[in-house]
Amino acid sequence: MNGGISIHVVDVASGSVAEGLEVRLERLEGEDRELICAGRIGGNGLLGELAGLAERCRPGVYEARLRVADFYRARGMQLPETPFLDELVYRFGTSAAAQHYHLPFKLTAWGVSCFRGGA
Repeated sequence: MNGGISIHVVDVASGSVAEGLEVRLERLEGEDRELICAGRIGGNGLLGELAGLAERCRPGVYEARLRVADFYRARGMQLPETPFLDELVYRFGTSAAAQHYHLPFKLTAWGVSCFRGGA
């Protein structure tokens, strides 16, 4: 895999991919935001809407926004009115257009882990 960004999300509370989780990816340029893609995590755990968008993922600052509370509520989980994780905003940077930046999120309603994979 050359260049671009990919996002993979696993719901570690259930031990399965977070199929249906809503995700947005935006590129930040000062006060401006460019929507790269928006969609839902598929059955393979990936944000499929990112496929084929490597040319739009140039070096810069990005935000991945994951709708965590909505995802768990849709699965019947009782969360407080003010959830611990509502919309998770993960800001990261890319510096080399030719490199691939893979973000593997491990998620529960109470925590998250992510690192850069695919170097």
